[in-house]
Amino acid sequence: MPRATSAYVCSACGHETPRWAGQCPGCGEWNTLVEQLRPRSSRTAGAGAGPKAGTSAVTPIPLGQVEAEEHERLRTGIGELDNVLGGGLVPGSL
Repeated sequence: MPRATSAYVCSACGHETPRWAGQCPGCGEWNTLVEQLRPRSSRTAGAGAGPKAGTSAVTPIPLGQVEAEEHERLRTGIGELDNVLGGGLVPGSL
């Protein structure tokens, strides 16, 4: 039988976190996290579980067939940095 897992839910904002904390990371309120037990399904308990219902299998595409928008790049003047960035900075990316 699968073990139940617990989640901590903020009573003020509803933010959910896997571990207890004194302050809610969602809204910043103190001492509002309440533990809720959730049964773990046998499907997610195994490491080799298949794809979830309603999802389709992903098929790989060869890199040569990937279509991407080409943008004119702004050169930084630093040769190696321009190489790493694929020819320079994309306008509006910073």
